[in-house]
Amino acid sequence: MELTIEKLVYGGDGLARIAGPAAGRKRAVFVPFVLEGERVEAEVAEAQGGFSRATLQSVLAPSSQRVQPQCPYFGRCGGCHYQHTSYAHQLEIKSAILRETLERIGKLQLECELRVHAAEPWNYRNRTRVRLRSHPEFALGYFRAGSHALLPVETCPISSPLINRGIAALWQLGRDGKVPAGFHEVEFFAAADDQTLQLTVYAAQAGSEMAAAHAFEQIFRSLVPETGTVALASAMVAQRPATPAEVMTLGSGAPLVYQAESAKYRVSPGAFFQVNRYLVDQLIALVTGGSRGGTALDLYAGVGLFSVALAQRFERVLAVESSPISFSDLQYNVPANVRALHGDVEVFVRKRAGAPPPDLVVVDPPRAGLGERLARDIAELGPRRLSYVSCDPATLARDLAVLLGLGFRIEEAHLVDLFPQTFHLESVFHLTR
Repeated sequence: MELTIEKLVYGGDGLARIAGPAAGRKRAVFVPFVLEGERVEAEVAEAQGGFSRATLQSVLAPSSQRVQPQCPYFGRCGGCHYQHTSYAHQLEIKSAILRETLERIGKLQLECELRVHAAEPWNYRNRTRVRLRSHPEFALGYFRAGSHALLPVETCPISSPLINRGIAALWQLGRDGKVPAGFHEVEFFAAADDQTLQLTVYAAQAGSEMAAAHAFEQIFRSLVPETGTVALASAMVAQRPATPAEVMTLGSGAPLVYQAESAKYRVSPGAFFQVNRYLVDQLIALVTGGSRGGTALDLYAGVGLFSVALAQRFERVLAVESSPISFSDLQYNVPANVRALHGDVEVFVRKRAGAPPPDLVVVDPPRAGLGERLARDIAELGPRRLSYVSCDPATLARDLAVLLGLGFRIEEAHLVDLFPQTFHLESVFHLTR
């Protein structure tokens, strides 16, 4: 069918409309790898309720913004979504999507400027996870676009140069039959200067793979001398927070130390850390740089990315983290005026009801956001300022609607492009009473 693309939507697809089954009703059709205003030929792949998903067959009338993708796998790989347009246009797309989502879900229009913070568009990822296949022959790569089938890839232009060297070494070992068949995934994590590489290998039965994993570690180090920690974990922990006992370090490599502009962070295998090696310092400054005072709360603190900076501006910081491994790093990374607390944010906030109001609350929740109850509980703590770091515009819009209804207003809005070439976007909103 021939379609005209109205706009791009969160998730990477373009939206077109066709006549629906009922008279006067339009049916939405979502098509990947297109741009606004393009006329395309597409084929319906799936129909659900009031919309359809289609695959792009050809571009009949291309946008003036369309460019040649730099990656040979683009269009087949599910990792990137916007390589077919310029980076400047990607930022325009993301800005429009963020504004539209705030309007549609949160029923709010930004009265302040949306400040956009660009990144280097290539080789920016400091963390990359690849999937492995042993049969019928070795391969590693990512999921194919729109599926869970493996697409073998030998290079990833959005990952750092050192990570790409690690990918090449893994291919060499796999072709030589030196990657154990029980390995399912490998995660690479590179230091800020891209001079140290940490590996976490995931296996279905980690305990039974120890001998093979030790042999693999030694030969991998010979190919990539920059390798620091190599760890072995159960494939099950790839889907949930791990405990230190579930991630076994191989050899004598110490945990990676990530050197930011103002602090060092120990980041152990299994701990969360931001993936854009060019924007870590800017993100820290955006979230923490405008406030000072007595008490700050850092909720979903991770390894202490914001806690360490907050400690330089506040007399005391309470940092809450639920992941056991991230919490262990948090304790190690923070100075004496930060109290690290291991547990659920929801429980901590409820127990803190009635305490003196904090000067600042920083929240960096997972994609699910805060939810109405937690947003209300945080508001009831009485903070003068709230910094909300979001990786999902839909849950952000929902939570902002709640917070604005409870007496907050948006003072600053930032789009921080941690994920060039993809539909993902990070945002930082500063709220005051």
